[in-house]
Amino acid sequence: MVRYLSSHARHAVEISARKNGVFLINLSKNENGAPIPFNGNHWSLTHKPEYVAGVTAAKEIGIDLEKMRPCRDSLFKKIANNKEWDLIDGDRSKKFFRYWTSKEAALKAAGKGLSDLSKCRVIEVIDNYNLIVSYRGKKIMIEHFFFDGHIASVVKDSFHVEWGVIPV
Repeated sequence: MVRYLSSHARHAVEISARKNGVFLINLSKNENGAPIPFNGNHWSLTHKPEYVAGVTAAKEIGIDLEKMRPCRDSLFKKIANNKEWDLIDGDRSKKFFRYWTSKEAALKAAGKGLSDLSKCRVIEVIDNYNLIVSYRGKKIMIEHFFFDGHIASVVKDSFHVEWGVIPV
């Protein structure tokens, strides 16, 4: 199943590349599993059983996708501290997955894994679709897309994000 989803996610990366006028031949990863840029083009992918997502950009990029669902309190403590949770009101599950996917997208853009999760902090919630995380002293803008009970988050910074949904 994972190989099947990964194949579809790679196709989503190829669609993103074509929309950006880029032709990607090789989607390789390094020894840590981080995507290796091809001809100066960075890429990222993610997949869940129902959907896949992929993105390309001329600089570091990251994307994450999750199905929103209720979560245990212990997970809330792992994802963010009280100062971060105080930045936003609203639905608990939606807040959790906004933060989770934002941090994972930022870490993917940096080529890091979840082991650095505690070093990535939400510092500003701009609106219902954008927030800023800080990682290693760098501010990273994240954009969210909500659909069919899922959330996708992508490193936005100065990019225009054109969202498309690809069901598996």
